[in-house]
Amino acid sequence: MKIRIIKTIALVLGLAFLLSACASPSNPDSELDSSGEFETLILDNYGREVVITAKPQRVLTMGPNCTELFIALGLTDFIIGHTLNDHSGSILPQYAADHARLHQLTKSHVTREAVIGSGADFIYGVDWDFGPENLDIDELAAMGIIVYLNMARTLEQQFQEILDIGRIFQIEQRAEAFVADQRNRIQAVQKTIAGNETVRVLVYDHERDGVFTAAGDNFASLLITLAGGRNIFDDITGREWATVSYEEVLARNPEVILITNYEDDPADGKIPLIRESVLAQLGSVANERFIIIDLESIMPGNRMAYTVEQMAAGFLP
Repeated sequence: MKIRIIKTIALVLGLAFLLSACASPSNPDSELDSSGEFETLILDNYGREVVITAKPQRVLTMGPNCTELFIALGLTDFIIGHTLNDHSGSILPQYAADHARLHQLTKSHVTREAVIGSGADFIYGVDWDFGPENLDIDELAAMGIIVYLNMARTLEQQFQEILDIGRIFQIEQRAEAFVADQRNRIQAVQKTIAGNETVRVLVYDHERDGVFTAAGDNFASLLITLAGGRNIFDDITGREWATVSYEEVLARNPEVILITNYEDDPADGKIPLIRESVLAQLGSVANERFIIIDLESIMPGNRMAYTVEQMAAGFLP
């Protein structure tokens, strides 16, 4: 059986470094100048100007990837609420204790009322929750709530988000060390897999009149490439997710199937459905070349190197 599970119980390469350099310190403000002065920051958040005149004190992290990144950077004590825990409810072991003491504002997508009533002065959140039918960034700004969006599509964009957070919360050295570690670990994987044949990968989220899968603009496609694979639907651009026909999946013949795991829709329940569908014709299904991965692990945040390491191991025959 070749089912491989990329979940919180998996070994994390480089864990010792993360625990020493990036875990929550006993004094979250250890890098601050004793004067406590804050120089106004003007940041470019994907074409939107974000002005920070004082270090935020009450933060909402909207998205499990955003929450875990804050914990990884030692900023747990600033979080007054977090959301979207229903995406799988997983947390890497080294962050579990800090995560357990956080207040869950909402389990699923946040509501306007919950945000306004939270007392927050800063939000770091996935871009899905903002827009005409969701939260209004300008309205929140008028109420004194600054929004910094998480919407990276490249490694460099996510690294810039991390460095910006470092500047906002005056932990520049910690943020720079975290980014350097991510780069080094990903580069180490690249050296290890150099010369290997590229593996054809299908991201399987669910089935409904076809297969709902990651498209070319999905961050998962980037991580798959870095791990030595290729998302077989990376040619679908302009969106992150797409529904494709069974016939198209069969024609592209994935060698590995990457199955997303959610708390309310666990991957273990998806495998029997795959075996009973027309996808059973695939060699990857017959050979059980399945990799189970929590959704948080393919979102931009703190798990890039972790996910690339685990995918690269899973892509091996």
